[in-house]
Amino acid sequence: MKNIITVGKKKTSIAKIFLKKNLKKKIEIFINNKIKIKNYFNKKLNYKLILEPLKLLNIKNLNINIKLRGGGKSSQIIAIRSGISKAILLYDSKYKKQLSDKKLLTRDSRIVERKKFGKHKSRKSKQFSKR
Repeated sequence: MKNIITVGKKKTSIAKIFLKKNLKKKIEIFINNKIKIKNYFNKKLNYKLILEPLKLLNIKNLNINIKLRGGGKSSQIIAIRSGISKAILLYDSKYKKQLSDKKLLTRDSRIVERKKFGKHKSRKSKQFSKR
């Protein structure tokens, strides 16, 4: 099996996923080719969120390399999770129903609204003075 490459996005976070079959019976996940995922995301809940698609389908023999760019930690986690879900779908299409039932394949399309001229932020108006 060759490398499967997918991209997961959330807000400004972009996670490029390189999925490869592993001969060992364990999951190995590295970020930017050097940092183990447990060292990058310190909280256990974050680690569980990333592994959710793999635990759901009971997959244990994959090697995953992730290239992360932009955003904060929580949006990076969701970008990684959606990228891994897409990669698993390319790996084996029989998992599509299980992944889509848990909404792991849908992208969160909400982004920051742009600032408009004449206003402080996108919607906040300048202070009104009567006198």
